[in-house]
Amino acid sequence: MKKIPFRLSPYQVQWLLIVGFVTVGYALYLRYLAIELSSVALTCDAGLQTLACKSRAVATTLFKNSVFGATALVIAVLHVMRPSIVLLTGGLIAAGVGIVLYNVVLSGLAIGLLILGFARPAPATA
Repeated sequence: MKKIPFRLSPYQVQWLLIVGFVTVGYALYLRYLAIELSSVALTCDAGLQTLACKSRAVATTLFKNSVFGATALVIAVLHVMRPSIVLLTGGLIAAGVGIVLYNVVLSGLAIGLLILGFARPAPATA
């Protein structure tokens, strides 16, 4: 049985670019305009119940427990074992958010494993 190598179509590459930019853009927004901005932090800690404050609380809880990095690492290991566009998209989302939101070590390792998912033996020559 011949194994078909995992290759992305141009549409899948475009999809991954869009998902990656949107994910990292939202993570940057959350980090610099909700988590680290002192005026927002003070109002949220004072008890303001807006969507930004709830997003801030959820993101803070998740990155303190390294959920983004661990999720990215688990998805990346699954992608290395059985590559698919769904796992690659999920791993890209989790790793992108993890790198921006302080889970750099696990998310960086996950990105390395996601790239390793494209590795395959060279084709045999006749």
